[in-house]
Amino acid sequence: MRAAVVTEFSAPLELREIPVPEPGAHQVLVRMEACGICRTDIHIAHGDWPIRPALPLIPGHEGVGIVERVGAGVAASQVGHRVALPWLCSACGQCGFCLSGWKILCESQRNIGCTIDGGYAEYAVADARYAVPVPDGVPPLEAAPLTCAGVTSYKAVQAGRVGPGDCVAVFGVGGLGHLAIQYARQAGGFVTAVDVEAEKLDFARELGAEQVIDARTRDPAAVIRAQGGADVALALASTSSAYEHALRSLRRGGRLVRVCLPAGGIPPASTFDAVTRGISVIGSVVGTHQDLAEVFALHAAGRTAVTAEPRKLEEVNEAFAEVLANRARARLVIEY
Repeated sequence: MRAAVVTEFSAPLELREIPVPEPGAHQVLVRMEACGICRTDIHIAHGDWPIRPALPLIPGHEGVGIVERVGAGVAASQVGHRVALPWLCSACGQCGFCLSGWKILCESQRNIGCTIDGGYAEYAVADARYAVPVPDGVPPLEAAPLTCAGVTSYKAVQAGRVGPGDCVAVFGVGGLGHLAIQYARQAGGFVTAVDVEAEKLDFARELGAEQVIDARTRDPAAVIRAQGGADVALALASTSSAYEHALRSLRRGGRLVRVCLPAGGIPPASTFDAVTRGISVIGSVVGTHQDLAEVFALHAAGRTAVTAEPRKLEEVNEAFAEVLANRARARLVIEY
């Protein structure tokens, strides 16, 4: 099978022919149909974070495909089903986090495309217990971004406790942001979208944002504070300046939800500001498998729209460059 492989940090991915993996006990072999390109994949491939994966590695944690074979302990009826292979691909199942439904916080978790090979290949193996069914009517090109960008932004809106009438500032209208706008509005929020690209701001208006701010020409925090401030700010852009603007945009008692992890690091929130103004700073990681099932259900019901652009596996390095240069309107997705 063909696979895009990280062989050296910050080096271009290599397109290789490697053997199709065999499913082990409790595993399924999935013929990939699509895999979204997340900025996390780029951070992993570049070794940007303190914890680096072992190389060589096949990235990709937004994979969607058809089960072709099953290992011992998996029902043969699973063959032919479309499944998604999300970031969390196994957990211990015994710790307090796992037992309370928060496997995504398990300290023994494994992550596809990071600690095991992921979806930048024509086939992938995964634990059948962590593969999430994709509803009929949700095509792979749309299901792939929902597998991470969708469930991550959905969880961020939940973490921010967005409710009816809340002013919600979404910083970054990209793969996550275009979905966060929709989830925030469904929760009853009034959305202000902030970006530095005119096309993305027009896109945010199409998605229903009540206000858009071009951060190149106006100070978004000053504009939002002059209007009373945001109840919730979702920091979804991969720049440290977005975090600074998001924090300053909040009204007293506001909630800052941090999601993205810029390669250059995140500026520390002012403890004085947080205490004296009653600001809550919340870290939000990707949602649970139940959250993903809900995201898929909303999309199958026509409640959300996904903007994705297909790319070929051999174009992966060019696609990385597009993402880093902010030329992608929303999500780029490898199709097989």
